[in-house]
Amino acid sequence: MAALRTPTSRLLSTIHPVRSSIAARSYATVEVGPIRKLGEAMSATQPPVSEKHTSTINDPSKGENPKTKTFHVYRWSPERPTEKPKMQSYTLDLNKTGPMVLDALIRIKNEVDPTLTFRRSCREGICGSCAMNIDGVNTLACLCRIPTDTTHQTRIYPLPHTYVVKDLVPDLTQFYKQYKSIKPYLQRSTPSPDGRENRQSPAERKKLDGLYECILCACCSTSCPSYWWNSEQYLGPAVLLQSYRWLADSRDEHKGERKAMLDNSMSLYRCHTILNCSRTCPKGLNPGKAIAEIKKSMAFA
Repeated sequence: MAALRTPTSRLLSTIHPVRSSIAARSYATVEVGPIRKLGEAMSATQPPVSEKHTSTINDPSKGENPKTKTFHVYRWSPERPTEKPKMQSYTLDLNKTGPMVLDALIRIKNEVDPTLTFRRSCREGICGSCAMNIDGVNTLACLCRIPTDTTHQTRIYPLPHTYVVKDLVPDLTQFYKQYKSIKPYLQRSTPSPDGRENRQSPAERKKLDGLYECILCACCSTSCPSYWWNSEQYLGPAVLLQSYRWLADSRDEHKGERKAMLDNSMSLYRCHTILNCSRTCPKGLNPGKAIAEIKKSMAFA
């Protein structure tokens, strides 16, 4: 836990030179919630302008007995790079809105403010596109229910500690580069004896449960303080879980090469078992356990 006490000034000094090509972009910070309490490093840009200093956009089509709820949404546009990020407030009638946060965002975009930008695709918790920080928790907007208490104001941010492309869209370029680096596919040197598929027993297949279900939404990696501070070198929970998925696969024959790639001080061992990753995973997976299994296999190799 000592890593959590790293001075903010030290963190900031490492942020600026890393990706200078997109230095003008906004950098996502969460104003309130568990992540901020853990001492999230602030970016070169200040936290977003509070909703207290911005206007509220109201639902244009309220019913007779509206159940009005307020949503504060992070807004920043690359078309106006000198403007600070801000929290824009929207009110919606829940009687005319679906039950999930994604339903609220889609309704805001379709009926209230077409300039709002966010990613979404399947609406079933499969694609991972709508990952964002909702009320201080990294999750999928399509799986996150809107609290029915209208006195509770929902706050929506992009995934924390990521560069922001626009509004709720994070830049995951580095995340996917790291995923590519682990060679996430079956590697074999010997062909199948009968020329058909490479088989495994039911027991061997069972070892992959809790690993193959990862949808690469990046909720776990962007909740990890070690990843915030070392994202250029530490692979992070999601990529390490995917790495273990292939280390645990009985059909893969390049386990030695996979372990050698992780055998350094940064790729794997920056994990300090904080377990934010396991707490926040919207699919209920346990990246922390997968990382521990990799460390164990490295120790007894």
